[in-house]
Amino acid sequence: MAILFFQLASPAVFSQSDAQEKTANAESRQTGAALTLAELERMALDNNPTLAQADAAIRVAEGKRKQAGLFPNPVIGYQGEELSTRAFSEKSEHYFFVEQTIPTGGKLKKSRRIFEHEKTEAASEKEAQRQRVLNSVRLLYYEALASDERVELRKRLSRLANEAVKISEELFNIGQADRPDLLESEVEAQQTELALIEAENEREKIWQMMAAVVGNPALKPVRLAGNLEAAVPALDRETLLASLIAASPEIKGAQARVERARAVIDRARAERAPDIFLRGGFGYSREKLEGTNRATGPEGFVEAGIRIPLFNRNQGNIAAAQAELIIAERDVQRLELSLRARFSDVFAEYSSSLRVVERFQQRILPRAEKAYELYLTSFRQMAAAYPQVLIAQRTMFQVREEYIRALARLHQNAIRLQGFLLTGGLNAPAMRATEEAGDTTDR
Repeated sequence: MAILFFQLASPAVFSQSDAQEKTANAESRQTGAALTLAELERMALDNNPTLAQADAAIRVAEGKRKQAGLFPNPVIGYQGEELSTRAFSEKSEHYFFVEQTIPTGGKLKKSRRIFEHEKTEAASEKEAQRQRVLNSVRLLYYEALASDERVELRKRLSRLANEAVKISEELFNIGQADRPDLLESEVEAQQTELALIEAENEREKIWQMMAAVVGNPALKPVRLAGNLEAAVPALDRETLLASLIAASPEIKGAQARVERARAVIDRARAERAPDIFLRGGFGYSREKLEGTNRATGPEGFVEAGIRIPLFNRNQGNIAAAQAELIIAERDVQRLELSLRARFSDVFAEYSSSLRVVERFQQRILPRAEKAYELYLTSFRQMAAAYPQVLIAQRTMFQVREEYIRALARLHQNAIRLQGFLLTGGLNAPAMRATEEAGDTTDR
């Protein structure tokens, strides 16, 4: 009975439904405005909150640089002496004074230099964060393109499976098919429907992630402009690696931290130079001149001094700053080695993805399609059984889906390599903890 069922089944089932599905998909893709990658990138650059954070970090460093270079404020006050309640009008002395500390050793300039390097570090982090955001959008874009293709493939396969169930039911009702054949076709249809639901849920998840990265929670799945099969530029390993080490924002930030550490040492050494203390005032003394009944009258005073660096020559802070320089210098080396290791890993994945895509294009896909065409032709000529057509068709769809995944991985690995291996568009940018701007924050 099974052989009779497959022989009586319409040979045009697959060719007609396949053509109809392709036509419907083509028409749906031609309607409505497609969202481009450039539009998604622009949306992310405008709305992603981490970029605003990175901008604010630069302004923080600029504010601290400005504050660190400000001259100390003077102190203006009143001083009273010999304020006796028994002879207030005869002995009291009253003065107004001005007090000023004058930094020496170029402390203000050296403090400014620390925060200039910190600003450079913040600018490098902003550049890195911008690249992280763009890379995240691009990775999700190709993942979304691939998810659209997978959904379309599984829709086609589900439709074909449902059509096979209908034919099986009709033939079973007239006694030209066995019940196991009907049950098998129903199981196949259920499995394809579950696979379709899974693909649709995966697409929804990708778009939710996209909405988060571009800073637009209201963004819904829409048609994307683009083609997964667009050529990926050939990437040269040595050229890419040299560019990564020379231009990576992470390396630039680490180098800025080295310069900042050197500036901190310079500032700590300048602390050994004692600041000059000046104080002067003018007032009136009611104390009687010796041998007379006349008040002393107007008088002034001047004070000057320095703190002698006898015991405290800032030795501890200098030693700590020198150790921090070693940490910063070694961190540049550590980061470069880490980038080389990460680069090797991603480039190996890129090379593998490239070979896989080429193999699919040159050998696997053509053979799967040819096998399906041959089985379909044989079936039309009553020379092949229907299950062989189903198996060949399922294989062709599976191969096509694996090909789509390989294409997406190839694009994503190329993006990582060209984007300095930076990912994490919603990770907070690295920002230095708020510190006092030298010794002048209260001046």
